[in-house]
Amino acid sequence: MTLPIEQTWLTLVDLLTALKKKGVIVPSTLNRDLGLVKSSISVYLKDPTHPDMMKEFDRANMDITEIQDHLLEYASRLSDDFYNAWIDKLKRANKGEEVYSKPDHSSRFVTNAPPGFSIAKIHLPIPIAEDRVQEISEHENLILEFEDDTTIVIYGDEKNVKIGLKELASFFNE
Repeated sequence: MTLPIEQTWLTLVDLLTALKKKGVIVPSTLNRDLGLVKSSISVYLKDPTHPDMMKEFDRANMDITEIQDHLLEYASRLSDDFYNAWIDKLKRANKGEEVYSKPDHSSRFVTNAPPGFSIAKIHLPIPIAEDRVQEISEHENLILEFEDDTTIVIYGDEKNVKIGLKELASFFNE
């Protein structure tokens, strides 16, 4: 079973993908913000009873609502049918219905690529500051999730993931 916020996150990533495929120019900050929400959800799931984790979860809920509002605004500029279809998916996700199945995490090599996105995971030799890779993610429309100080998961269109990986390769020489 997944949390409603996880289903909402998956739905928003799919909406972002659909908007981009329709040629809508969406600020790259929304990619970054979606990545941060995913990280916050992951942090919360490590120990949902810890007070700091609960604060993280509350912040993630506020952030995902803001992202949802922005993406729906872009969707409303297309057609009523497109907008209403996404409203329906998000209502179902927010109620906790399974809109997207959650992949099995039994292997540490299996990751949950959002629908329509490619994924890559890199392990850096030494930790780096998040802001050093944020520019690459914004420029290439990628979503980054730091699993730990040296492991980064990259989500995006296949072409953009490949370009991002090439740009991130320079960090391996440090």
